[in-house]
Amino acid sequence: MHCGRGPQAGGRRKTMTLPCFLVLCLLSPVALGYKQGDKVTLYVNKVGPYHNPQETYHFYTLPVCRPDKVHHKSLSLGEVLDGDRMAESLYQISFRENVEKKTLCQLTLSENQVDQLREAIEELYYFEFVLDDIPIWGFVGYIEESGFLPHSHKVGLWTHLDFNIEYNGDSVIFANVSVKDVKPVPLEDGAGAAVGGGLTLTYSYSVRWFESPLPHARRAERLRDHSFFPKTLEIHWLSIINSLVLVVLLLGFVIIILMRVLKNDFARYNVEEEVGSDDLDQGDNGWKIIHTDVFRFPPYKSLLCAVLGVGAQFLTLATGILVMALLGMFNAHRHGAINSAAIVLYALTSCVSGYVSCSFYTQINGKRWVWNIILTSTLFSAPLFLTWSVVNSVHWWSGSTQALPASTVLLLLGAWVLVGFPLSVIGGIVGKNRAGDFQAPCRTRNIARQIPAQPWYKHGAVHMAIGGFLPFSAISVELYYIFATVWGREHYTLYGILLCVFAILLSVGACISVALTYFLLSGEDYRWWWRSVLSTGSTGLFIFIYSLFYYRNRSSMSGPVQSTEFFGYSLLTALVFSLMLGSVSFWASLAFIRYIYRSLKMD
Repeated sequence: MHCGRGPQAGGRRKTMTLPCFLVLCLLSPVALGYKQGDKVTLYVNKVGPYHNPQETYHFYTLPVCRPDKVHHKSLSLGEVLDGDRMAESLYQISFRENVEKKTLCQLTLSENQVDQLREAIEELYYFEFVLDDIPIWGFVGYIEESGFLPHSHKVGLWTHLDFNIEYNGDSVIFANVSVKDVKPVPLEDGAGAAVGGGLTLTYSYSVRWFESPLPHARRAERLRDHSFFPKTLEIHWLSIINSLVLVVLLLGFVIIILMRVLKNDFARYNVEEEVGSDDLDQGDNGWKIIHTDVFRFPPYKSLLCAVLGVGAQFLTLATGILVMALLGMFNAHRHGAINSAAIVLYALTSCVSGYVSCSFYTQINGKRWVWNIILTSTLFSAPLFLTWSVVNSVHWWSGSTQALPASTVLLLLGAWVLVGFPLSVIGGIVGKNRAGDFQAPCRTRNIARQIPAQPWYKHGAVHMAIGGFLPFSAISVELYYIFATVWGREHYTLYGILLCVFAILLSVGACISVALTYFLLSGEDYRWWWRSVLSTGSTGLFIFIYSLFYYRNRSSMSGPVQSTEFFGYSLLTALVFSLMLGSVSFWASLAFIRYIYRSLKMD
């Protein structure tokens, strides 16, 4: 099936934009129709340690049966980013034709090759094959540890695989591999037939076809219900409901208390103004005193606007990803689809960051708008490139398939240079030209008011601890499942719940920021600009601390390759959350401050 209908479809389809074309191609289910006896190609893909999901190597790096000339499959960008390196195998599989114990090849392994296989089995290497876009997983071998005295250590290699394939009509529905009736070949001295000092192994396979009532459009359900990897998401609903209740109570408490306090403040301040009270510095006057300083523009205006712009960009990107997931565009049969969508959306939403940043920069009397656009474009892309360079170098050094080839690197660089950066510039120019006035309800004095000494609980570190912990507590349950999906073996499918949790996270961040900003202003401290960004933006720090906890206590990851990737991209994840929540909390605080000062009766 193709996304176009040819020239006869009419001229109006020629005007279809590229994004629409890509979306239609991604949404259209592509079903391959087979006739009995047609060849069904089985691709070998990658192998790697079970507990290190991102440490993968090409299957043919192991001493296994391979064709004389290896033919690789053309891969999408998302598949390459996911570490896929599919190549044709020697397995001969025909549609709806059973095969019983057919010899694949015979190999004579040297001592070093036997040691390589033994080491792979001891590190719990598993393989991934792909048949009609269906992933097939299995362990390379078998390991058994038994007894203490005497201790036995047995290592065996699976040389025979049973392929069980389900079909419906002319399409393949599901496939897996089984070794339950197979005896492993021990990889010990003297095992097998010694030929010239080596170990001779005979690889074989069987193929069995079974009819399935499931149609092709629903075959993703079959893979979801039966997985090689264990499932641990059964208590998901109870945990989410518990988190929702806590968040609703928290938001209700903050909103009700804050509104009651503001009501009393408005009543007292406006009454004082009506009776002509000039002694506003006595008693608990709080935030009205600093009305001539609260809109004083902050230092590092360009950096602040860049943070707001990139934060808005990631808010747009995250929302787009979640909407696409709810539309069913990501499933187990579309390898790397989320990776591809994230890259495309990041490039296309660069205009959002440029527009928001340059527009607000112009409103607060920023003059160096060209530098502001450059800073906005590189605020995230520069740390991303630095982190990727380190991680990719480690993968390249280890020979992992996660190391990107030069062609992919040039493609990604071209996407940023030719699409992302120009859109940032265009968005910045539009934002600069369309920027209005700042709309401050109060005039600002030329001389700044002296800020009184603040108690310890109003210091920036305390506000960052409170403002970071509360949003983190709202997503802590969901965060485990996200980590288990990205850094583990789970398949996340509850995108509706994830969207709700995302909305809760933003709501909690906004409410907490408003509350902390009020407490700051009530102490006659008008330095709220950066404080509002950092208070809730510190959630990223808590997320990184949680990643350390997850690595140490919730996973079995180890080794320099997996550890470098985990901590490198965990830092980037923390940065993304800091930018998003910092942007949301700033705009919430700005709207709140404009509201309360606009509601006062002042000359």
